[in-house]
Amino acid sequence: MHTLSIYEARHGLLSRKFSSVELTRCFLDRIQKFIDLNAFITICEEQAMESARKSDAKFAANDGIGELEGIPFAIKDLFLTKGIRTTAGSKMLYNFIPPFESTVSQKLLDAGAVFLGKTNMDEFAMGSANITSHYGNVINPWSSGGKKLVPGGSSGGSAAAVAGHLCIAATGSDTGGSIRQPAAFSGIVGLKPTYGRCSRYGMVAFASSLDQAGPITKTVRDAAIFLKVISGYDEKDSTSSHSPVPDFESFAGKSAKGLRIGVPREYHIEGMSPEIESAWEKGINIMRDAGAEIFDISLPHSKYALPTYYIIAPAEASANLARYDGVRYGFRAEGAKSLDEMYEKTRGEGFGEEVKRRILIGTYVLSAGYFDAYYMKALKVQKLIKKDFDDAFAHVDLILTPTTPTSAFAFGEEPTDPVTMYMNDVLTVTANMAGLPGISVPICVDKLNRPLGLQLLAPRFREDLLVQGGYVLEQNSNFPTLKEII
Repeated sequence: MHTLSIYEARHGLLSRKFSSVELTRCFLDRIQKFIDLNAFITICEEQAMESARKSDAKFAANDGIGELEGIPFAIKDLFLTKGIRTTAGSKMLYNFIPPFESTVSQKLLDAGAVFLGKTNMDEFAMGSANITSHYGNVINPWSSGGKKLVPGGSSGGSAAAVAGHLCIAATGSDTGGSIRQPAAFSGIVGLKPTYGRCSRYGMVAFASSLDQAGPITKTVRDAAIFLKVISGYDEKDSTSSHSPVPDFESFAGKSAKGLRIGVPREYHIEGMSPEIESAWEKGINIMRDAGAEIFDISLPHSKYALPTYYIIAPAEASANLARYDGVRYGFRAEGAKSLDEMYEKTRGEGFGEEVKRRILIGTYVLSAGYFDAYYMKALKVQKLIKKDFDDAFAHVDLILTPTTPTSAFAFGEEPTDPVTMYMNDVLTVTANMAGLPGISVPICVDKLNRPLGLQLLAPRFREDLLVQGGYVLEQNSNFPTLKEII
């Protein structure tokens, strides 16, 4: 049962091939069996089994069955879950029990999903390898020559849990690539919706103008099913959109004939792996053979996206993380003799090195002497990046690129220079800067047996096109699954 997709599990539960209790027990056992992956921070065994029993009662009565009834999910540990610890991967929130539920997790609960637990993540979603968590590194279920690989980040725990069949699907969040990049590293599907498609209410904020919730799943069809459930306007989030929510699943299986696919020349970046280039060519050929038209396009300001992101995102993080002061909730340092010292000691001891680095960067670019030189200039460049995409989408329906410039690296091989580590996001941050939807689909493995993913980008609120194009890529890639690996 552990290899089932949402689509398959839904069919099995409705046809009474197995119960939600049996399915949930299967995954809880696997979480314990593969506990060394460190994919979970908090395991909710009692709550999960109780939810599964309630789902089975609904199936027995054939009444009140939700769209995801009885299906075991994992929740990234930055979605607030009422009565269940939410840490955002940080010591700062090690004992925080939220008094309310995030909109995304509430929608999943309303649809009948069973929550298995809260997945590990880079602290406050700041990282690309899931090595900044206060609760330890997450291990990618894929191994390479006996080496342990990083799963990507910041949604590395969710990616490892889905790839390792510790749950059927999981929530992720994407501020600069944190759904798509770990999906590519872990050989699964990750979909970042349009900014505003899913409510941010109850998500621990990193960069409020860039953060977006989304699904991490085994298949493109599953991502479509998941996305429909969590999408829609929320009066609690002023940035959520009134755009109608289509039946995304109905676009899985539609022909690619007539689709116009843009291939941006600027994404052939220096240092990109030759095997990534080869995988990209494979994807182009798949789409061409499926009847799509391929166009060479230009996104001239893409080269500025990463530095622009690392001004805007830390600036917003600096403001958002000011609330963690040891006064109202969360960690408080001991031994302070004054209020100022308590602030300093709490933030110094409660935040990890990467979070402190980004707070410092953000505070610097917002300071009086540098606000115009850095932050305001970055906002102007962001508008140019958006315009590039608007111009491109006037001529093409989708844009096809690699998701990452390299495959997953092993522990001990990771860059020690933070700026080099930030390059992991160089191909994904553009979508966040422009508020666009994107999907990463596994396409092949490299010579070291490490997964490679391709990314499709679409115009705002055209996730239907992502599902349509992503399904074509998936069905023709012959990607080896982890069914026999773990």
